[in-house]
Amino acid sequence: MFWTENSENKVVFVVPEDIMDVMFSLKCKTLPIEHAHALSMAMHEVLPWLENDDRAGVHLIHVAESGNGWMRPDDTENEILCLSRRTKMTLRLPKERIEETKSILLNKTFDIDGHVLTIGEGVSKPFVALPTLFCRYVVTDPGDDEMAFMHWAVERLNDMNIPIKKMMAGKQNAFKTPTDTICTRSLMVAELEEEQSVRLQQNGMGTHRTMGCGLFMPQKGIKAVNSDD
Repeated sequence: MFWTENSENKVVFVVPEDIMDVMFSLKCKTLPIEHAHALSMAMHEVLPWLENDDRAGVHLIHVAESGNGWMRPDDTENEILCLSRRTKMTLRLPKERIEETKSILLNKTFDIDGHVLTIGEGVSKPFVALPTLFCRYVVTDPGDDEMAFMHWAVERLNDMNIPIKKMMAGKQNAFKTPTDTICTRSLMVAELEEEQSVRLQQNGMGTHRTMGCGLFMPQKGIKAVNSDD
């Protein structure tokens, strides 16, 4: 149970900590913007359990210059991110894997398409139960238009017993892998109850979680989300 009673007998929601985001410090000067596949493969190499655990995910690395992480250039093949000392790498992890993962990744160095990335200390961060959530990249069928994507998203939310009050699809993107191109759309879901907000963050939506897809993050409002288009 994740509910308690306060002194005025009002129901108070307590955010569960069975899944959390873990933010790792980095020593890395540059990364390709198109780093989703390479970073995912690097994490799978040292954390093989990722392949079979849908609760886990690997957030893409963003920097402040890219519109607080929401903006992504249309031509990404040769674009480079310049990282600062404050840039973090975030993994979404089940609680029982957190300490093990921190230990495995500490001081580990990876080659991410020719860019050297060394991982430092990790800090756990429980979910925040805000009413508006945003996912930069939800995997979609290349042939689906916005309406088809929205219908699909409604079905996924219904599967999680999350009724829709406000939802908005946004910008399309594509990630390249050595064998395929993965098409995505951004998605905002608003006016969620606290428990629904956490449930959506826990469950995510769609495939390719270890390539940064399907992972929802809380937003204080829809203004920043609207700037994605």
